Amino acid sequence: MKASISFLVVFFFFTSIAIAQTATIKGTVKNEEGKPIEDVSVTYNQKGTNTDSNGRYTLSLPANTEVTVTFSHIAYTTLNKKVKIPKNRNLFFSPKLKIKIEEIETVVVKDKKDDAQGIDKVPIETIKKLPSANAGIEGTLKNIGLGVSGNNELSTQYNVRGGNYDENLVYVNGIEVYRPFLVRSGQQEGLSFVNPNLTQNVKFSAGGFQAKYGDKLSSVLDITYKKPKSFGIGLEASLLGGSLTAEGISKDKKLSAILGARYRNNSLFVNQKDIETNFKPSFTDVQTYVSYQFNNKFSLDFLGNFSLNNYKYTPVSRETKFGTLSDPKALIVNYRGKETDQYLTLFGALKGTYLVNDNLKLELTSSAYNTQEEEHYDILAFYGIGNVNADFGSDSFGDVEFSQAIGSQLDHARNDLDALITNVQVKATLKKDKHLFEFGAKYQLEDIKDRIVEWEVIDSAGFSLRPPSLLPSNDEPYNSYTGPIVPFTSVRATNNVQINRISGFGQWSKSTYINDTQLWFNLGVRAQNWKVKAEGIEEKGHTVISPRAQFSIKPDWKKDMLFRVSGGYYYQPPFYRELRDSSGVVHPEVKAQRSIHFVLGNDYSFKLWNRPFKLVTEAYYKSLTDVNPFTVDNVQIRYRAKNNAKAYAVGFDARINGEFVEGTESYFSFGYLKTEENIDNQGYIARPTDQRLKFAVLFQDYVPNYPNLKMYLNMVYNTGLPGGSPSYADPYIFQSRLKDYFRSDIGMSYVFKDAENTTNIKWLENFKEFSLGIELFNMFDVQNSITNTWVRDISSSRSIGIPNYLSGRVLNVKLKIGL
Repeated sequence: MKASISFLVVFFFFTSIAIAQTATIKGTVKNEEGKPIEDVSVTYNQKGTNTDSNGRYTLSLPANTEVTVTFSHIAYTTLNKKVKIPKNRNLFFSPKLKIKIEEIETVVVKDKKDDAQGIDKVPIETIKKLPSANAGIEGTLKNIGLGVSGNNELSTQYNVRGGNYDENLVYVNGIEVYRPFLVRSGQQEGLSFVNPNLTQNVKFSAGGFQAKYGDKLSSVLDITYKKPKSFGIGLEASLLGGSLTAEGISKDKKLSAILGARYRNNSLFVNQKDIETNFKPSFTDVQTYVSYQFNNKFSLDFLGNFSLNNYKYTPVSRETKFGTLSDPKALIVNYRGKETDQYLTLFGALKGTYLVNDNLKLELTSSAYNTQEEEHYDILAFYGIGNVNADFGSDSFGDVEFSQAIGSQLDHARNDLDALITNVQVKATLKKDKHLFEFGAKYQLEDIKDRIVEWEVIDSAGFSLRPPSLLPSNDEPYNSYTGPIVPFTSVRATNNVQINRISGFGQWSKSTYINDTQLWFNLGVRAQNWKVKAEGIEEKGHTVISPRAQFSIKPDWKKDMLFRVSGGYYYQPPFYRELRDSSGVVHPEVKAQRSIHFVLGNDYSFKLWNRPFKLVTEAYYKSLTDVNPFTVDNVQIRYRAKNNAKAYAVGFDARINGEFVEGTESYFSFGYLKTEENIDNQGYIARPTDQRLKFAVLFQDYVPNYPNLKMYLNMVYNTGLPGGSPSYADPYIFQSRLKDYFRSDIGMSYVFKDAENTTNIKWLENFKEFSLGIELFNMFDVQNSITNTWVRDISSSRSIGIPNYLSGRVLNVKLKIGL
């Protein structure tokens, strides 16, 4: 008992001594804005405390002893304070900490979702900078898109892995858009539907795509227009036309709108051709995308487009040299008449999006597309073949010295088409754990009114040529023909066609891990039923079911590699153009073409010269049945309206992109394709889209001492396509190829000001962007051709194909302004 009392006395004695030798520091820790900071560590000699939610702290220190108190936080700079406090005293100290700023290496967050799905993301800024005769998203795809090719710089159309122009899906904000029906040549097209200045994201798949996308055989281009976050105006002007873009958002951030207007004139390109013309094109379009966010759950979007293409063409004369060095020839043509075409397009879509909760989203979309097209021409051509002076020492070297009259040709057309396409669709997206379910249904009505009046009369050496299908064959001038004189070709038809379509899809996706290996799956199925009804023709109905699958794996390797395999059954139910044969007759019995896709791909991301690079490779095989054979004349596709062929396409695509020049991204692409068809079991021959080899380069650079001076180089080489034959020719007899296609465009611009480059020049203070540049198209002035003009000489019973050349070398000046 006495021992216990002695212990307590000693304990309280020493405790009182210890208390008597301490002091206290307290206060509130704040940032530079005067706001309290929570969880600041306040320590001395590995002892201490943390600030509370109000930034307050209290810390006991040894009295009469100089100690260093440290205030530290992960987001703020550390502060050290030396203090010496008398015993039993309190020191109030409320420091202000500065935000910690540290320079670290650039962190790149990579989203592999699109790579796993086999989707290319095309950088929109690269699209806007690329020098191209027909600048835009489609032009960039021809350069860097896997499996994409095109041999006509004036056209926005493209081929993908052996498919034709009609086999490509194009979506804008989830809404399918269409291309004109009657356009024959690239110079008539003008502007693509997609406006790059309104675009935020560009995604592209060259095959093996998901069930949520529609029913086409080759590819899908998925465009997303942007929702503005601030007010802005953009202006572009060049010798080829110009564009104006305006965007803004309301004060309450609920209403946003963007408007784009474009004008284009292709006169520069046509004037460089070997045909002297009076050419007055006018391509104009206006687009708008308006979005209103009613609340956190519901939003309503509107997409509208107005497009008017006026094409007035009056040829005067033509002189085209051809032949060999030892036997040069020239075609000399004098014209009378003109062509007047007009393409008016109206498009509107309304889309409502409702977020039921964080896991369920519903979308309802209704759209209407109307195209009114007129193609009217009467052109009389008097043509002859001339001999060209091949004597290098002669003063008249290269001149046509002798011309032999061959004949004349009169082309006439009064073609009118009015197509109205309306649809309504609903989609649902459900997330559950790591599962993603997507469903959709769509009803579409197509109402087409079409009148075709088109004929061609050919006179050769004073004799009228009859159609090749008529017997007996032409034997003039040796034996006279006494039958009736008929046009060489003639099409007369009036069609009123309605097509009702009901389609739907369902798909499931999942992302998971096995140890550290990432896996991604997608399984889906589409179905479509359509009925074709036309005046005087029995109604026909068809149904197709299209299962599709994708699988991707990203192994846990030191090398950043991703492997994917995809495929399925892809059907293309016929559109009006595929139902109409060369004589203008509609065939409702035409079935959907079918293609079985198999795509194997690899993405390899790596560093070279300590800079990021990516190598993408894909091998593919497509087996096609119920093929509807076609011919291509410039950009016009003519179908046989029969499912009397089978075909295949096999190939390999590769692309490497990265910073070959530090700070800029460049692309090098290669593609190999072989596609053949077997019509009526006559044997396999090359299809009109058999583009065997493709090489493409998109290179960006800048001057090291003047980084604002930038250069963009665009080069494309494609081997020649089968074609150039007359539209009536038997492809099994005529299997020649056009010349290889090679084109190089270069652009240079000086950026006075943009988001990355500021300036102290006073007059640029009010500009967000200001740049001036020049573009040289086809800088090597290569004579590319995509069709032939066939000159028929009845006296010698021969036909001569004279190439129709595309655009030559053209210089353009471009100004870009942003406010």
